[in-house]
Amino acid sequence: MTKITAVTIIGCGDIGTKVAALWQTRGTTVSALCRSRPSLERADKLGIEPLPGDLDQPESLAHLQVSGRLVYYFAPPPQTGYTDPRMRALLQALPPDARPNVMVYISTTGVYGDSAGRWVNEDTPVNPQTARARRRLDAETALRTWGQQRGVPIVILRVPGIYGPGRLPAAAIRSRRPVVKESECGFTNRIHADDLARICVAAGDCRHAETIYNVSDGQPGTMTEYFNLAADALGLPRPPVVSRQEAGRFLSPEMLSYIDESRRIDSRRLRDELGVTLLYPSLQEGLAACATDPSARCRD
Repeated sequence: MTKITAVTIIGCGDIGTKVAALWQTRGTTVSALCRSRPSLERADKLGIEPLPGDLDQPESLAHLQVSGRLVYYFAPPPQTGYTDPRMRALLQALPPDARPNVMVYISTTGVYGDSAGRWVNEDTPVNPQTARARRRLDAETALRTWGQQRGVPIVILRVPGIYGPGRLPAAAIRSRRPVVKESECGFTNRIHADDLARICVAAGDCRHAETIYNVSDGQPGTMTEYFNLAADALGLPRPPVVSRQEAGRFLSPEMLSYIDESRRIDSRRLRDELGVTLLYPSLQEGLAACATDPSARCRD
């Protein structure tokens, strides 16, 4: 197996910087696409080589070097529409001889749509029912097609809700935003940010021609359970409870769509093939760790 000596991250936010740090501990050179001066300066401070470029300005990507590198694509799609023009702009900008060793893309388990609480594995047909999930599926499709044409291994990580320090719904809980009674909630799934970063590193070592992994701690729950346990971890009162019908007066359409879609994510392929042992195999353990981290209380 070829040793990874260079990594490029496209979309180097919270998860990207965690992934970068893990590779750096292995002595690997890490670079990241940066579209603004603050992000360039931030990358430089973290020991990450900044690569100027903007996915919304395809001409700025012409000099991006990816051949012989492990490439992570963590950039979000635009907030509207049913396609991901940013992913397509990148793929079109890469020269015909561009050959990354592997490309890893973080997608969403939302591409499966509502499964009425049934277990979902990687062989379950996709059925996205929201615009945001359709955008992610469009990016998956474009990248997999490109990888097949170029002979580049593509790894798709279908990820549910990410939680961790700085990612808890603190503002919503403090504002007393209500939650739906558990008997009317569908199943949701989660993964701790630190575990996701470690999974991304393991996926980078994958050499299958094309692989999809469902990412989850394997312990489905409900959105209400998550908010209640997060409130406990933050030392805050639990949110008030309303019926699903009443929730339409308080919650955004996007939040309601999360509540209404119900599926349980089967992540056995991830465990069996990548061999990652989770640091936080349950929400309770992950939130307990968040409670001791000051940054958990700093932002929503």
